[in-house]
Amino acid sequence: MEHQQQHPVRLRINGQDREFNVESWVTLLDLLRERAGMTGTKKGCDQGQCGACTVLVDGKRINSCLTLAVMQDGREITTVEGLATGDDLHPLQQAFIDCDAFQCGYCTPGQLCSAVGLISEGQATSRDDVRELMSGNLCRCGAYPQIADAVIKVLDMRDTKKTTEGFTTGAVLS
Repeated sequence: MEHQQQHPVRLRINGQDREFNVESWVTLLDLLRERAGMTGTKKGCDQGQCGACTVLVDGKRINSCLTLAVMQDGREITTVEGLATGDDLHPLQQAFIDCDAFQCGYCTPGQLCSAVGLISEGQATSRDDVRELMSGNLCRCGAYPQIADAVIKVLDMRDTKKTTEGFTTGAVLS
């Protein structure tokens, strides 16, 4: 039996530093699920076409099934388990509940991570933008209208907070 070479990989997963020894072909998805215990990240198509495996790497959304774990050495990874702060849900998690944005729930972790990344990117300003920019995340149950509602709700809350903060700090709007 041939010994397979393993490579050290250091990741910061959901705020915790973790170290692994992995073979060069291990995907980030498989490392997260099988070795790090982050089973919220789902394996859907394993070809980057469904978005169920979406996680944030250094704040940017990626399909974890399409990247090798060794390529992410030294990066910060956020999975759905890392979105909440203690018992306080992330605003998007609460909005998904409020808007009934899931049915079977299989795609929900990827949808949530994708939506967090989308909002951070700052390019979505309308429902059409949200639908287009999240088109790589599939929902077999067809909860797209509710998912878009949840994302828009958080975008609106964020915009309202920015506007309110502007007025309370005495900023002049031109």
